[in-house]
Amino acid sequence: MPTKKNNTAAKTRKKKIRRNVAKGVAHIHSTFNNTIVTIADEAGNVISWSSAGALGYKGSRKSTPYVAQLCAEAAGKSAVQQGMKTVEVNVKGVGPGREAAVRSLQTAGLEITAINDVTPIPHNGCRPPKRPRG
Repeated sequence: MPTKKNNTAAKTRKKKIRRNVAKGVAHIHSTFNNTIVTIADEAGNVISWSSAGALGYKGSRKSTPYVAQLCAEAAGKSAVQQGMKTVEVNVKGVGPGREAAVRSLQTAGLEITAINDVTPIPHNGCRPPKRPRG
């Protein structure tokens, strides 16, 4: 019978690398069910991220503007600690947390240089899901 190995290498965590990046891009993905905020440097390397589920909210509370505000603040504060000062904001989706997340990035201490709406719009592509009855 083979002997059991003790895997200590799998349990060790990588040390979080502190970068000193002044400019970056904040991606806000706001759906009807959740809000995900990702802050990356200009090369596309992720500096910090946060989502409603990562903050401990579940179910319908994830889709509120207040939780989207908390998400953006958490990601923004983490980016400011790593030296980020200015961000360009890309907003995708039509969820309730769009504007709240953009506003709270400013309160986290980041200067917003531009706001782009990158919501994908179909040019008569896939058929949309059927409307709910009610």
